[in-house]
Amino acid sequence: MKLKVGDKAPDFSLSDAFGNIVSLKNFKGKKLVLYFYPKDDTPGCTKESCLFRDNLARVKSKGAEIVGMSADSVKSHAKFAEKYELPFTLLSDESKEIINAYDVWQQKSFMGKKYMGIVRTTFIIDEKGTIAHIFENVKVANHTEEVLELL
Repeated sequence: MKLKVGDKAPDFSLSDAFGNIVSLKNFKGKKLVLYFYPKDDTPGCTKESCLFRDNLARVKSKGAEIVGMSADSVKSHAKFAEKYELPFTLLSDESKEIINAYDVWQQKSFMGKKYMGIVRTTFIIDEKGTIAHIFENVKVANHTEEVLELL
C-alpha cells in the first residue's frame, strides 16, 4: 500500500550500527527525517549521508532528528558510519519488513537490467508520528536543502 501525506508512519524497531534497538516511538515529540538509501559506501548514498551529516546542526535547529535506513547489515552500517563520521542513527532492515512497509523496495532499472532495490526516498514524520512530506526518487545534490525548507 502506497503511503501518503497524512498517514500514520509505520512503526519500526530495528538495530542501529551499534546493535541498539531504535523505534519510531523514540522520536515522539520531535520531527524525524527518515531517509531510505540503497547501499552503504556507494557514491550516491555516501554523498547523501555526508550532506545530512554536514547539515545536522541545521536540521536539529528545526527540532528534527535524522535516521537513515537500508537493508545493509549492522556491521556494514558500523563501518560506513565510522568511515564518514556519521553522527546520526543508521538502521539495518535486512528482512526488508520496514522497507516494504514504507513501500520503497521497488523494481529498478540500470543499463537495461531490471532488479529489485531501494528507491531513494525520504519521509518527514511530524512530532505525532504522521507523515508530513514524502520525497520520492530523491536526487542527492539539493536534497538536504529541500528537506530543510520543509522542516
